[in-house]
Amino acid sequence: MLDNSSTMHFTGLFALAFAAVSNAVVLDSAKVIGTSTGRITKYLGIPYAKPPIGDRRLRLPEPNNPYSGVVDATVYGPACPQHRPGGFPLPPAAGSDVRDLFVNTSVKYLAEGRARWIDETPDSGPENEDCLSINLQVPSEATPSSRLPVLVWIYGGGFEAGTTRMYNGGPIVERSIDLGEPIIYVSMNYRLNAFGFLAGKEIRDAKVGNLGLHDQREALRWVQKYIVSFGGDPQKVTIWGESAGAISVSLHMLTNGGDANGLFRGAFMQSGAPLPVGDHSVGQKAYDAIVAGTGCSGALDTLSCLRKVSYGAFKAAVANTPYIFSYQSLIQPYPPRVDGVFLTDHPQQLVKKGSVAKVPFVTGSCDDEATMFSLSTLNVTTSKEFKEYIKTLWLPKASRYNLNKIMKLYPEDIEQGSPYDTGTLNALSPQFKRFASFQGDAIFQGPRRYFLQQRSGKQNTWSYITKRLKWLPFLGSFHLSDLMYTYSGGELQDYLIHFVNSLDPNGGDAPQWPKYTPSSPNLLTLKDDLAGRPTLTKDTFRSKAIELLTQLLLKNPV
Repeated sequence: MLDNSSTMHFTGLFALAFAAVSNAVVLDSAKVIGTSTGRITKYLGIPYAKPPIGDRRLRLPEPNNPYSGVVDATVYGPACPQHRPGGFPLPPAAGSDVRDLFVNTSVKYLAEGRARWIDETPDSGPENEDCLSINLQVPSEATPSSRLPVLVWIYGGGFEAGTTRMYNGGPIVERSIDLGEPIIYVSMNYRLNAFGFLAGKEIRDAKVGNLGLHDQREALRWVQKYIVSFGGDPQKVTIWGESAGAISVSLHMLTNGGDANGLFRGAFMQSGAPLPVGDHSVGQKAYDAIVAGTGCSGALDTLSCLRKVSYGAFKAAVANTPYIFSYQSLIQPYPPRVDGVFLTDHPQQLVKKGSVAKVPFVTGSCDDEATMFSLSTLNVTTSKEFKEYIKTLWLPKASRYNLNKIMKLYPEDIEQGSPYDTGTLNALSPQFKRFASFQGDAIFQGPRRYFLQQRSGKQNTWSYITKRLKWLPFLGSFHLSDLMYTYSGGELQDYLIHFVNSLDPNGGDAPQWPKYTPSSPNLLTLKDDLAGRPTLTKDTFRSKAIELLTQLLLKNPV
């Protein structure tokens, strides 16, 4: 029997009766019961690894024992433990009028936009340390002989939060059927924050770093083993993600010397590329904070102690560490880091060395990626304070010459800041648009462009940028807004489906999307003119600023 009591649901006579009105799939010697609605059948909450609880906490995922009995796959499994902010990220320094305007416009739009693709609940739902489950949405007519292409989704959330239940792949599968290019949609939960991305000497020595990435890899192995039973083709898997999910996708391309092990044949990334992050020593501060917060400081073996403390104590310690909307913002405590196993070098150094899976890929971004991540620094109001923030948190080893150069390339002039192309509007503080421009290039535009510059011409690549929603106060074309055009319909959804089927986003009535090449760095560009078709622009904006910032972070990863 499986050791998965809280995510595996054995429901006896109820499940057997339910099978009469639902599709069932056989895995090993088990009958897996899903639910069918219209043309789609869902199989939810199937455990893909043993529960990472007790002594399995802070260890590599272990494959399941063979399935047996009856598996109720009708509800999502619990989310992995989340690291939530202590409140709304806009600080009191913004003033009540600005806060009210922001909440009544930007946040309302964001919530309504996400509601289009949220599957069951606008929050993460129930949480549990026993959370490693996988979900599938399948054309109801699929059979083991269908051998349909497979799209595997990896959610974002800054490696700190997120869950599969927030993303409904049904509309994508429906659209793929309409296009005559049916696909299977798969998503998995993976460990987050200190549960999945704790770093430090102790973690590296035990070879248990980047556990969330190992979870994802285990889920991909599960797909290889079982997807035929659901009608999928294990040789036609595309991995897809947004934000932390897109970064994860890129790191699956870099691990194992660039050998994908046959786990995927294509990659689609939205707002994420190999990051300029450092090794485990940079994460020691977060490790020490968790050790202190759990009362393990006096233990001879702090890692063993962390495995023994209660779930509540561990989670409380996580809650007391910085969040992505804390003052330090995108300088996060829990990003993937060099661990000597999954990542043998800094991600961008691996890209430079050519340790990249040679599969076709798409990587794109939003124009104003860092506006929402720059709301926590509104109390930084002068150029001197901005410079000190950059020197302290981002570039402590930069020379005075290079630091001054960064200051000039990311000027105080609010007309040059993000949200771009909005003139003097959206200046929440004298430095807000400057912060948004700098951070957006450091974490999103710079890494995307560097990845493409290193790989275009060596494998098929495409890129895009969305400039929609410029009218949205303060946020503009904000981070994750492009998901509305993949999950909820639009050009990107069709391009995604074509790519999953043929490893080329072009097809059907969608405008032609040329490859990104060294001589023609084309960006498919989506603008607010929704009646118009996407256009093409060159990926040359802020070239001097992004090039310098990329080189500085390549030498001095955060």
